[in-house]
Amino acid sequence: MAIASNGPQGHFNGKVGNLVFYMLNGQPVVRLIGKKGKPSKLQLANYQSMAVTMKLLSRMGSFIKLGYGLQAKGTVCNAHNLATSYHKKHALKGEYPNLSVDYSKVKLSLGELQETKDLQIKKLAGGLEITWDAAYDDELQHNDSVMVMICCPETGLDKEYLNIARRSEGKCFIPMEEKALNQQIEPYISFISADGERVSDSVYLGNLNGLGNNEAEKQEQKKYQQVKERFDQVSVSYLRQLKENFNIPPVHKAFKILEKEYRVLKEKLEHLPGKPA
Repeated sequence: MAIASNGPQGHFNGKVGNLVFYMLNGQPVVRLIGKKGKPSKLQLANYQSMAVTMKLLSRMGSFIKLGYGLQAKGTVCNAHNLATSYHKKHALKGEYPNLSVDYSKVKLSLGELQETKDLQIKKLAGGLEITWDAAYDDELQHNDSVMVMICCPETGLDKEYLNIARRSEGKCFIPMEEKALNQQIEPYISFISADGERVSDSVYLGNLNGLGNNEAEKQEQKKYQQVKERFDQVSVSYLRQLKENFNIPPVHKAFKILEKEYRVLKEKLEHLPGKPA
């Protein structure tokens, strides 16, 4: 049952049939509920793109809150909504079921503060050193805070540094153990004013150590290979029996079981992630 708390002309709150009414960030919202049918390939692709995006952003919540918070002010969206929308549209690559993050297109902050010049990153013994042009003027202030995000796709042990240095320092150092320092690293940097009222677009500092596979991707590839090997075995037997029977499916039970497994495995491979590039 839905309640019209503001009278017959007001917004409902509750359930009417298969509709649910509620308030979201001060705005009236209505959604349809009900049993879902079998999803189409387009829907499955949308589910995976959302899952990949959410997995990426789940490890950088504080950075996103600062990086998109100013854009969210005065809207019905929050910082995470805006970041999700951007990355789902612009920062993914590949096709379903092998969608993945394009780290070169990731933007962890969006703002009007101009980009800082001469940004560089290099590996040193015991960590990473990031340098930038320390010059400041009426817009770029000496006390602007430096925010750094170190993404580690192989382990998922990302690191957020929300106030690691001041613009005037011109550099910062991020200590890392040797094992972590030699894995795939995707680094980003942003600058935010001391009062938090202005932020720059984040800048991608470039991949370090090439591309690796995280544990989830390794498991996906292993599972795909197992299914592929079984499909190849079944396929040989299935096609041989068809050929021997002049491409007319035999009517005996054993062939029907074989045919069902062949079709199930073929369908599974079409939607299973982990396919070799």
